[in-house]
Amino acid sequence: MKIFKIYTDKDPVLREKAKEVSLPLNAEAKKTCLEMIDYLKTSQIPEEAEKYHIRAGVGLAAPQIGISQRLYAICFDDEDRHYEYVLVNPVILSSSVKKAYLATGEGCLSVPVDIKGNVYRYFKVTIKAYDALTDKEVVLKLHGYPSMVFQHEFDHLNGVLYYDRIDKKNPLFEDPDAIRIE
Repeated sequence: MKIFKIYTDKDPVLREKAKEVSLPLNAEAKKTCLEMIDYLKTSQIPEEAEKYHIRAGVGLAAPQIGISQRLYAICFDDEDRHYEYVLVNPVILSSSVKKAYLATGEGCLSVPVDIKGNVYRYFKVTIKAYDALTDKEVVLKLHGYPSMVFQHEFDHLNGVLYYDRIDKKNPLFEDPDAIRIE
């Protein structure tokens, strides 16, 4: 397994708008995609995370490993579904008016210190992208927690970090119209 250097919020690459990826993927890009998903899977096994001194994650965007390209890996379970993708050149086709936030707040592999506050995102999104794992274009209709995860990683492609979305004056403000995701 490749142990990536995870760039932190102090690194300029995390504030850049990432570049489009040429398709079809070349061998090096495909290898990076597979290594990213492998990294996430390994990070979720406590013994392995401890062994390699890595933090557990459900998503990893290319800018977080120093590559300013529009792709990110996702690997997690939610309810009765497994999500495992490496999305290349993702586009948000549509989003709900309704907003949501995670009750526990968000975290990020690139932010070494958790920053408390509510991060409001769209409750539902439809994303279109090329999936490097299946070598096919996909259209994903997401809601709830999966929607939050995919949007968090999408933000990385635009140089946005989760804490940029926290209200600086009232970080724990709870919008009564938003859905609280436990």
